[in-house]
Amino acid sequence: MYRRHIPLLFGLLVAFGWPGSELTAFAAPNPRAKAQRYSVKTPYSSIEAGAARIDVAVASQLVADIICDFGNYTKLTDKFDKSHIVGRSGSNTDVYLQVPILRGAAKIWGIVRFESIHSVNGEQYLTGHLIKGNVERLDATWKIRSVGARQSQVALELLIVLKLPVPNSIVTEEVAYAADKAVTGVRDRAERK
Repeated sequence: MYRRHIPLLFGLLVAFGWPGSELTAFAAPNPRAKAQRYSVKTPYSSIEAGAARIDVAVASQLVADIICDFGNYTKLTDKFDKSHIVGRSGSNTDVYLQVPILRGAAKIWGIVRFESIHSVNGEQYLTGHLIKGNVERLDATWKIRSVGARQSQVALELLIVLKLPVPNSIVTEEVAYAADKAVTGVRDRAERK
C-alpha cells in the first residue's frame, strides 16, 4: 500500500526540496517587467522629451559599458538603422545615428556629440547633443542609477525637434517608444552577459 505513494512522495520532495533544505519552487518564471514610458519638459523646446526607464539585474558599471558602446547601438534595438563613431575630440565622442520615424515614413539622421559619462549625486549621466543633422534639435540623456549590488535602473530621455510640421504629441509618443526599445535592449544585452 505504501509503495503506491513513494512516487508521489518523491515528487513532492523534488518539487519542494529535501527536508531541512531551502524551499524550492518550480513555478513558471514571472514575466519580465516592461519599461515605463514617460515624458519630460525641457528648457530647449515646447516639445517634451520622450523617455523610458527599466530595471536591470546587473551592476551599474556593466550598464554604463553598454551605453558607451556607441558603435553597437543597432544591436540594442531596431529603432537605430545606423550607428557608428565618426570622431573623437578629447573625452567627447561623435556618433552618426540614423533612426526611422513616423512608422518609417521618414528618417532622421544626425551626428551627436556624447560627453564622457559623469556622476551627479550617485547617478551616472551620459549626454549627447546634435552637432549636425536633418532635425532642428536632438538631445539624448542616459541615466544609470544603482539600486543594489547587482541591480540598476537605466533611463533614456530623447528630445527630437523635427523640421517637419508634425504635432508635438506624436513626436513625443514616438520618441518615448524609441527610448523604451533602447532601454529594453540595454537590459536584455546586459542580462545576457
